[in-house]
Amino acid sequence: MTREFDPVKLSVLANAFDGIVREMTSGLLRSARSSVINTARDFSCAVLTADNQLLAAAEGVPVHVFGAGPLGEDMVELHNDIREGDAFLHNDPYMGNSHAADHVILVPIFIQGRHLFTAVTKAHQADCGNSLPTTFFATARDVYEEGALIFPCVRIQRDYTDIDDIIRMCRSRIRVPDQWYGDYLASVGASRIAERRIHELAEKFGVEDLVDFVDAWFDYSERLTASAIEKLPDYVLHGTSTHDPFPGTGPDGVHLQATLEVKPKQGKIVIDLRDNPDNLPNGLNLTKATATGAALAGILSGIPENLPSNAGTFRRVDVLLRDGCAVGVPKHPYSCSSGTTNLADRVVNIVQAAFSQIDDGYGTAEGAAGQAPAKSVISGIDERNGNPYVNQILVGGVGGPATPYVDGWPTYQRPVCGSLLYHDSAEVDEQRYPILIHERTLIADSGGAGRQRGGLATRVTMAPRGESVTLTYGIEGNLNPPKGVRGGHDGKAPATWVEDLRTGERREIPVVGRYDLQSGEKVVSITPGGGGYGDPLERDLLAVLDDVRESRVSPDAALTDYGVVFTNGVLDEEATFKYRQERLAS
Repeated sequence: MTREFDPVKLSVLANAFDGIVREMTSGLLRSARSSVINTARDFSCAVLTADNQLLAAAEGVPVHVFGAGPLGEDMVELHNDIREGDAFLHNDPYMGNSHAADHVILVPIFIQGRHLFTAVTKAHQADCGNSLPTTFFATARDVYEEGALIFPCVRIQRDYTDIDDIIRMCRSRIRVPDQWYGDYLASVGASRIAERRIHELAEKFGVEDLVDFVDAWFDYSERLTASAIEKLPDYVLHGTSTHDPFPGTGPDGVHLQATLEVKPKQGKIVIDLRDNPDNLPNGLNLTKATATGAALAGILSGIPENLPSNAGTFRRVDVLLRDGCAVGVPKHPYSCSSGTTNLADRVVNIVQAAFSQIDDGYGTAEGAAGQAPAKSVISGIDERNGNPYVNQILVGGVGGPATPYVDGWPTYQRPVCGSLLYHDSAEVDEQRYPILIHERTLIADSGGAGRQRGGLATRVTMAPRGESVTLTYGIEGNLNPPKGVRGGHDGKAPATWVEDLRTGERREIPVVGRYDLQSGEKVVSITPGGGGYGDPLERDLLAVLDDVRESRVSPDAALTDYGVVFTNGVLDEEATFKYRQERLAS
């Protein structure tokens, strides 16, 4: 940078780019066809710089955008004839993408003949051509069994016009082609919004101001991050976690670990994920993008300060990965079909919980995860109109992690998303798909007890409207539920069973796989609760009273977990103080 940048203009332009990404987000949310995008909001938008650094992501899902820079690198490395009017489709997990179900549209933005920015939309597809009707295929032994169409950053528009060859490939392979094509158009449209708005910014402020702004904004973000790290003690943190056994993991599941070196004198944090298992013969393997994104998400959750989500901030964090590692850089043909969820969720939890080792006020507990049937991909033929359907539903939430200051959120969805995905409307899902949702309720005492309580689990009961509905799911956390930290209790484990509507007989179903739910059956899906933060005996009495009144905590748990005494249904403060003192002294 050759001149000092005006701080007022810096703030104006930072908010302008943020606003552009939010407009992209609004456009994609309102115009996409599949429910997983237009209802659950499982997509992200971002703007990269010409040298492929993350500039603006607004409310982008961390696992989607924190590692987005390599997407732009792939575009410029593979194509030496990029020009205005181009658009590229990218979903290759062995290059810069997350998993094959996340279709990315990249639009290079030229101003006065110079490629200065790239608009990015990444949308999780309801169907991406997998051999099974699901976009999360955790049991796929390799990419060939997974079966997805993979596009290694291919040009899909030239001179603002679709390249029909690519469109026809998708329409002929994907089970719901019109739905996919509508989502594709929405994604392209969102990226073109960024192109128009950035042109308008350039006309208003001038090209050189935009170029200088990028450097100034990154430098400012880096200074903020360095300052936050400099306040931390010089510390080596070590965190561990275990993913439950799945097909391809062995009976003990997947043991994961991370070492974090906090270097306040250098203003840097180093996260080492290299000492982890090799690639697994299933779909759980992470990609370079998702391993990086999960680690960075854990850092931003663990540090008390609120830092910008951009490449300037990330300059101060080194994520060390290993080729051929399950939480590193995957080797072809190992599948990464569930590379945005299971192990990535565990990495976020490891990192954010490790910060709690520093002192009270740092880090968070672990948040819940898993693809319970209430969050499954449903598929089949809709008997009401004879049409096939495939879509992921997000009817049941999971318990979020307690932080040093607030309770966990019950609609957290999962650690890699950080509460940014939305809950489906039960009524809208029933209208769109042949399912009936009999119950959706929070479960008392399911969040880990603590000074701050973990988020509650959700119970959802669902049945087919017609003859059957196919559920593709993966229940995680049965053996290793979310951990509490600093004396907080663990969240409750998930549970799932199928019940005969006529006899009430219960039947267990596999932990992961595909289940054809038949007429006369209902599936009961209970998600995990989040971990608690701090000693439950330190929880504010009025917070416990409010939890009991709202049925989040039972009176029995108020006594056993929190040491709070109710006499004839009334909070007894004197008896509570005495009982807590006795508990602390024992």
